[in-house]
Amino acid sequence: MEERQHSDIPPCLIYIDKEGNWYHKGAPMIHKGFVQLFYKNMSLDPSGRYIIEMDGQRCYVDVEDTAYVVRGVTRKGNGQEEKFLLELSDESQEELDPETLYIGEGDVLYCRVKNGLFPARFTRPAYYQLTRYVQEKDGEFFLPVAGKLYPVKPKR
Repeated sequence: MEERQHSDIPPCLIYIDKEGNWYHKGAPMIHKGFVQLFYKNMSLDPSGRYIIEMDGQRCYVDVEDTAYVVRGVTRKGNGQEEKFLLELSDESQEELDPETLYIGEGDVLYCRVKNGLFPARFTRPAYYQLTRYVQEKDGEFFLPVAGKLYPVKPKR
């Protein structure tokens, strides 16, 4: 059934684990340049498959959870200038959109990255870095950012 589902696009023979580590045919991909190139050419198809498209060729990537992983969180500024910067598995940094935070299966924290195009899983260290700032009120959890409270709720 899995093969039939993906028969329209061949596999890349690339696997990304839940920590954001890349593998090709089971071997770790250690050349950062290749991984960066693949990230830049990655998209999600309507069914949620990760697709790499280069030079007119397309293939799908097997992903354990998400292709993008939040590896670190830094709080910058305060008051109306406050924001959280995410360190992502593609070695980029971007500002957290707190409206996209949600709790997934197994109480794992997620957000959307790359202009909301991709989900990103928080690693345990990044989770702890962000949740230092989370507040609880009446049994619900909120992340205060720039004077506004953003709910952190399970995805429905």
